[in-house]
Amino acid sequence: MAETGPMDLIGDITRLVDDVLGPDALGVYLHGSAVSGGLKPASDLDVLVVSRRTMDDGRRRRLLDGLLARSGFSGGARPVELTVVVQSRVRPWRFPPTGDFLYGEWMRDEFAAGGPPRPATMPDLALIVTMALAGDRPLAGRPPAQVLDPVPHADVVRASVAGIPDLLAEVDTDTRNVVLTLARVWATLATGEVMTKDAAAEWALARLPQEHRPVLSHARDLYLHRRYSEEVWSDELRARVGPHVEAVLAGIDRSTSR
Repeated sequence: MAETGPMDLIGDITRLVDDVLGPDALGVYLHGSAVSGGLKPASDLDVLVVSRRTMDDGRRRRLLDGLLARSGFSGGARPVELTVVVQSRVRPWRFPPTGDFLYGEWMRDEFAAGGPPRPATMPDLALIVTMALAGDRPLAGRPPAQVLDPVPHADVVRASVAGIPDLLAEVDTDTRNVVLTLARVWATLATGEVMTKDAAAEWALARLPQEHRPVLSHARDLYLHRRYSEEVWSDELRARVGPHVEAVLAGIDRSTSR
């Protein structure tokens, strides 16, 4: 796959959505690190699409095939996380929300075996919608505030906490992201703000006891400077991951009990 710059990929994804959804796409919104802090070496390109109606099977297949051809980790590609939501399922807002389509590179093998993603309950939409509204970066269509309702902070909290069991199940296989995401959950619950991963890490580092900082500091440095293929954890740091996670979970518990 030829080297693709972020702007080229953004244009490619925007055209793909237009080709597949056409006038049903009310808005296409960039969110995440591309908006709030700049793409890092391993950052996903995060895109939210708001649609008038659910997709049929043919559109699901075309959108999936287009993403499989554009998203990736190797050969100069960048991973894409694309979420499609039907406007009537999130406006007026209710929790838990339903997503119409979710593509992420971590699910590539699942899609190859089972076909395109289907509508499903998606608590994380509370965070995605919040970030899309805050970022205000339409790639096509109307500004996000004209098609999306703001998410109550209580639902942002519920969505953040709901993802913790899945994170803990992956702490050994996806250590960098789990450590950073738990820090962001803690920061979100304590401050009400959905921060970038590196900003949340800085926030949490200032509040952790000294003995629990090295793990998060290393995860932050990996996020800022290294692709996944370049990720290395020493045996000493690996041994500290469990106690670090327990310390962050204690901070989360304190924030939810206030």
